[in-house]
Parts: sequence; structure tokens; C-alpha cells
Amino acid sequence: MVEERQETTRIPEAVEEENLDGEPSGEKEPAPPQEEAEAAEDDGRRWYVIHTYSGYENKVKKNLEQRIRAMGMQDRIFQVIVPTEEVVELKGGQRRTVERRIFPGYVLVQMILDDDSWSVVRHTPDVTGFVGMGNQPTPLSQEEVDRILKRMETKPTTFKINFREGDKVRIIDGPFKDFPGTVDYIDREKGKVRVLVSFFGRETPIELDFLQVERT
Repeated sequence: MVEERQETTRIPEAVEEENLDGEPSGEKEPAPPQEEAEAAEDDGRRWYVIHTYSGYENKVKKNLEQRIRAMGMQDRIFQVIVPTEEVVELKGGQRRTVERRIFPGYVLVQMILDDDSWSVVRHTPDVTGFVGMGNQPTPLSQEEVDRILKRMETKPTTFKINFREGDKVRIIDGPFKDFPGTVDYIDREKGKVRVLVSFFGRETPIELDFLQVERT
């Protein structure tokens, strides 16, 4: 069953590397240690995405890792990751860094797909299935994996706020304190918001820090 699944879901980018140097026949020079290590790792392991009940991602990770150890599957299932990133949250007039799931309801698993490894993952409590075409698990490309891992390592630059463009807000700090306004533009990377404030019957844009406004 799984052998057919692997053939139909393997993507071109994931094929194993071959020697393309056209070396002449005869004794070959030994491969450098780094190349030997890379060849050893290219044993068919791929990253797959499993779907879970929302809010159960960390529980699934813990349960799956316990099943891997208990069932001796460390040589078939290698890593279980809940993709998260750090964001700056504004609450109570203060900034704090919090961890947020990048893909709620999904967990990444690095594994060699066969009948046994598929069964261990699929029958973990709160796992609802693999992501793929129909019933066929589809591995992520290395480019997709690298992009996700890079995002997890990036320092927080995104702000989590409770207002959006068009919302009515009140300025709570600075020379325009207590003035009402309307959110015109939000710059999440810089933590700035442009608010339209009415002066003498005309609207004037004012750039403020996220901490200087609150939704009304």
C-alpha cells in the first residue's frame, strides 16, 4: 500500500542526488566526509504534514514522540515539529513577546514513509490525517521546509494588535491624548499606526506608536 503511495507522491525536487561528474572507469577517489554524511541522510526521509484538531498540536507532538520511543520507530520517524513564531503582543499598555502557531491545526513530521511508520503517526490520538492528494500523503519540498524553518528562527518583527484599518480608536498617550480618531493605515513591521484625527472640521493624519492608541 505505502510503496505505491510513495511512488505517486514523490516530487521531482526530492529525488536522490547521483554522480554526474562522468568519472572514468577505475578506482574512484573517496568522497569527502561531508558528502558521505549527506549521502547517509538521504535514506528516503521526507517531511510530511499531518492535520490535528485545533489546539491539540502540542499534545499530538508529545503523544507521537512517546509512541515513537515505545514502538521503537526512531529509525523511521525522526522529528516532530509544531511550527511557531514569536510575535510582539500589545496588552495593558505594554509590549511582550509571545509564541504563536504558524499553521494552527497542523504538525510537521520527518519520516520514512512505509506501512509501519504511517500507522504509528496516523493512529496517534487527535491526528485526523495526512495532508496530500486524496489518501496519498504528499511530502513537502525542501524549499518549503527551509522557508518554514527560517520563519521559526526569525526574530519577532510582527505585532499582534486588536484593531484594524477603519476601526474607531482613542489616543491614550502623547500630545493628542484623549483625541478620537479612525485607523487609516497599519505598519506591523515598524509598530506604527496612522490615525485620522479631526481638527476644525478637517481630518489630519497622525502617525503613532501602537501603544499610543486603543480601540473604542
